[in-house]
Amino acid sequence: MTQVHVFIKHTFVSKRFLLFLLTGGFAAAINWGSRIVYNIWMPYSAAIVVAYVTGMITAFVLARLFVFTKSTQSTKHSVFFFTLVNLVAVLQTWIVSVGLAYYVFPRFGVSWHAQDLAHAVGVIVPVFSSYIGHKKWSFKH
Repeated sequence: MTQVHVFIKHTFVSKRFLLFLLTGGFAAAINWGSRIVYNIWMPYSAAIVVAYVTGMITAFVLARLFVFTKSTQSTKHSVFFFTLVNLVAVLQTWIVSVGLAYYVFPRFGVSWHAQDLAHAVGVIVPVFSSYIGHKKWSFKH
């Protein structure tokens, strides 16, 4: 048994959740980074949504290939439920990102990369609700 396998076996989280965090983290980085690029051509609020879609496509492909490999859902059903779960998640991301950037941070005098920091927090917020939704609906087996 490898050290990584032993470590995973003795943790309180499953290997699947750790893979979800890893692939989701990569998709979140794509989401966050693409928002910066999109923000060159569109307003912050719209860029958040378009970047979320970019990250969502990345997340779907990675989750299907590496996390939920035993899913018995058809791709059509997986895409449908993945989209529904992510509609809730994008709403969470948007509310947190815009709320922090335009209301909370200014109130506390945070101006250093306020939109970038707010969006980073917004991307992190739906991690657990998304995992549960994808496990139960998007990629159930």
